[in-house]
Amino acid sequence: MPSTATAGQQQQQHAWPAERARPAQRLFLPLVALCTAVTAANIYVAAPLLPLIAHDFGSAPSAVAWIASVAQFGYAAGLLFFAPLGDRVNRRPLVAALSLVTTAALVAGAAAAGTAALAAAVFVASAATVVPQLLVPLVAERAPARHRARHVAAVIAGLFTGIVAARVLGGLAGQAFGWRPVFVGAAGLTAVLGLLTAAALPSERRRPREGGLFAGLRAMPGLVRRSPDLWRACVRQAGMYGAWSALWTSLALLLTGGSYGLSTATAGLFGLFGLAASVVAPLAGGLVDRFGAAKVVRAAYLLAAVSVPLFWLGGRVMAALFVAAVVIHTALVASHVANQTLALTTTGAPATANSAYVVAGFAGGATASALAGLAFAHFGWTGVVAIAGLWLTAGWGTTAVKRA
Repeated sequence: MPSTATAGQQQQQHAWPAERARPAQRLFLPLVALCTAVTAANIYVAAPLLPLIAHDFGSAPSAVAWIASVAQFGYAAGLLFFAPLGDRVNRRPLVAALSLVTTAALVAGAAAAGTAALAAAVFVASAATVVPQLLVPLVAERAPARHRARHVAAVIAGLFTGIVAARVLGGLAGQAFGWRPVFVGAAGLTAVLGLLTAAALPSERRRPREGGLFAGLRAMPGLVRRSPDLWRACVRQAGMYGAWSALWTSLALLLTGGSYGLSTATAGLFGLFGLAASVVAPLAGGLVDRFGAAKVVRAAYLLAAVSVPLFWLGGRVMAALFVAAVVIHTALVASHVANQTLALTTTGAPATANSAYVVAGFAGGATASALAGLAFAHFGWTGVVAIAGLWLTAGWGTTAVKRA
């Protein structure tokens, strides 16, 4: 039990300097949300460009679909190794270093001469672009308890805005200039926003903890086992994110293929429907604060279940695809706000718990994306929809039985 003096020192370390308190509090959350948008876009920057990448390398679009899943596996790896460091080291230099590594990897991707080199660059960039998950626990720590979910939701809104921007602006810019300049542009934005955010972070003096820097990685399995709420949040978001990822990463292949024959730029505009997530996130935060996470997750899964047959019909009817896109984004972001708030507040190690939660989600998403690419190649759009339905069933069914 720390002494009064020690507790006071710890509280002071987490507080903004008095002379900067008001401006910092006003600007910090928007800056974090903007940085989150830019860095989240890096994970998905390749997805709308797959047809252009395939053409450049002389292969079929389905033959490069696996690059989208490489990005998600890379992000999951970064979450395992880097995100838990938020409980142990000063986040300011860590955010700056990771931003610069991401920038360098994106530039290397732009210069790639083949799919293997591009995949390696995408993996490194995605592994280093875990800055948002270092900042979300910081936001949760500083938020008033009664508004914590709303503050977390503001960052999540930035994340989904970045995903939409990656699809829409990436598709448009790729069609106009080629996919390589898109990677260079993403690198520049990452460097600027990452370094600005690092400079705005409060100084932290972290005491060394037992077990070394990567003790958080070793502690994750035990932390999940000891917390039924964290376990349920991890599994349910893995199911939800896997369903969304299978559908969304394969969508460019459907829209630019024989069914619709759209250009890459036109297909990218379809991502505008993802703006529903940015609108829903603050509303979901208020609902979580008022009704609790469990009810919001249950409602989100019901919405996602409705979207699956709509996506199947959307393989032939564009209007159904429009509705399905709004519904699945609404379900995903509502589930994410509820589950991430639960993960951040259910243990005494929020950065490590948050890392476990997001790793589970992205592992589910990466696996579903990889299988969806194979399913599209062999069974078409129906196979992709089947993968999404399977992931939703597994995510909810596994956690429906009460776990002690």
